[in-house]
Amino acid sequence: MPNQNLFKGRKLVIATMHGKELVIAPLLEKHLGVEVIVPKHFNSDQFGTFTRDIKRAGNQLEAARKKVEAVMLSENVDLGVSSEGSFGAHPSMPFIQSNLELLLFVDRKNGYEIRGHHRTSETNMDGQCVATVGEALDFAQKTGFPEHGVIVRRNEKGRLGIHKDIHTKDALIEKVTEMLSWPFTKSIFIETDMRAHKNPMRMKAIKKATEDLIKNIESLCTQCQAPGFVVIDFEKGLECSLCKIPTDLPLYDIYRCNVCNHSDKKKVTKYGKNADPKYCGYCNP
Repeated sequence: MPNQNLFKGRKLVIATMHGKELVIAPLLEKHLGVEVIVPKHFNSDQFGTFTRDIKRAGNQLEAARKKVEAVMLSENVDLGVSSEGSFGAHPSMPFIQSNLELLLFVDRKNGYEIRGHHRTSETNMDGQCVATVGEALDFAQKTGFPEHGVIVRRNEKGRLGIHKDIHTKDALIEKVTEMLSWPFTKSIFIETDMRAHKNPMRMKAIKKATEDLIKNIESLCTQCQAPGFVVIDFEKGLECSLCKIPTDLPLYDIYRCNVCNHSDKKKVTKYGKNADPKYCGYCNP
């Protein structure tokens, strides 16, 4: 495989301090033949935290890019991967929260930047004000504690009084009791810990994003053979199976190479030879 020759034996650093290498490294080593390095003293929190005490360094892609550039410089390698997650409303399912994971692969030697993505509604992101230990325990239980971590804080938006790394029920009871005993404190805020090593749901999403990244790396440009030949748009027009009128479903995916800028079209097959009439504006107005 061309990519094995391109990356085999090279050192690749993962920009993480939260155990993401557990799901990323085995896949990259297997499919790309790289030697994965995990930095010992890399502080990824400097580029933003889920607890909001440090603002993210730009948008999701910009933060991922800054992380991988910093770790490649600190480890003196020219191959790196970073991961950046975001949480919010699902773009196509109103009122449903979703997790979008981005993996960014950078090969400084050859000038490649390739992305992998995975979006899922399987997330336990949540938070609420609690006024009693019982309310805090109820929240923790419904979000999967202690396998999934929780964070307690003085209030939802404040940057002070944030307590992470609570590993047991007894430790949670002790911390919540202490915080509720503070003067003028009627309630505190508890939320799910969205750091990868404290959130198995998120770790699953990062693994899926890694698989997508590998698929994109292994997709070679039909002209220059560079990796990262990925879909950037689509051409709609798949015909309805009943009336044969073109629908808005994709007929072709449009691929583009970010090295030589060559583009190509590939027929979309996941909807079948023709579109189901339920997707037709004429048959199902």
